[in-house]
Amino acid sequence: MKIIRSFWLWIAALVVVVVVIVATAPSAPTSQSRINHLETLVRCPACEDISVAVSDATSAIAVRHEITRDVHRGDSDNTILTSLEATYGTSILLSPPTSGLGTLLWAVPVGVLILGVVIGLRLARRRQ
Repeated sequence: MKIIRSFWLWIAALVVVVVVIVATAPSAPTSQSRINHLETLVRCPACEDISVAVSDATSAIAVRHEITRDVHRGDSDNTILTSLEATYGTSILLSPPTSGLGTLLWAVPVGVLILGVVIGLRLARRRQ
């Protein structure tokens, strides 16, 4: 009897785990959600540091139409962003690339922050 009860507890636990996994599994993004996400990553060509998602400039509207067309054509996010970079230059992206020279733009501030913490810790130890 104890074995049967244990068996049903394990089955119940397995069912709960499967339900949680299925319920929390990310769904495939819709075309509109991909378009919205890509628009937040791309800088307005005629504006100062705002995305095409919030700009009403003619060039921003053109870029939004280009993104929408590429998504509906089935291009991947990387392909769309690479195409925009080729057309408008690397400054079209709001965040710098994480490869090549863009790596320095990410690594230098982190390195300075770490160096500041290390220097602060050493100064605190010397005072004690």
